[in-house]
Amino acid sequence: MVSAGDFKKGVTFVMDGAVYTIVDFQHVKPGKGSAFVRAKIKNIMTGSTTERTFNPEEKFENAVITTKEMEYLYNDGTLYYFMDPETYEQIPLGEDLVSDAMQYIKENMTATIRFYEEKAFSVVPPNFVTLLITECEPGVKGDTATGANKPATLETGAKVNVPLFVNEGEYIRIDTRTGEYMERVKE
Repeated sequence: MVSAGDFKKGVTFVMDGAVYTIVDFQHVKPGKGSAFVRAKIKNIMTGSTTERTFNPEEKFENAVITTKEMEYLYNDGTLYYFMDPETYEQIPLGEDLVSDAMQYIKENMTATIRFYEEKAFSVVPPNFVTLLITECEPGVKGDTATGANKPATLETGAKVNVPLFVNEGEYIRIDTRTGEYMERVKE
């Protein structure tokens, strides 16, 4: 059990049959009246966020979230298949769970799958990935000093901004948490 007075960022709990995680919180002690906790909470199954106030003595059941590193195998048009490398068990996941992560994951890459009560609810790509640029305007010699960017399309379909000197056919490293270009990579 976790009380609202013990809320911290990242704490997961069950409330009204749904699982929530604390995105942000603030303990408030007004001059008059009793203290309360104002929290921004995110439903981990639906992804919706809400703000709510809690009495610090309110207690909630802890939600145990498990994670598993799994390898992305393929997409059959509607489902995305991931395999546990230890047991070779495959699990199909719908587009609603994987859509954000799949812009950085290609076949045979490893991703972290998060589970609540053995039901997958999110896919997290590796923090850094190396991907091929499939579409990009050609770079111009000497365009390295301005710091300007141009759009590029990656092999997974993701669109990122890259420096002017980066060309189609090159591999680049992307920070998947921000979606930003990090560096060129020799493949």
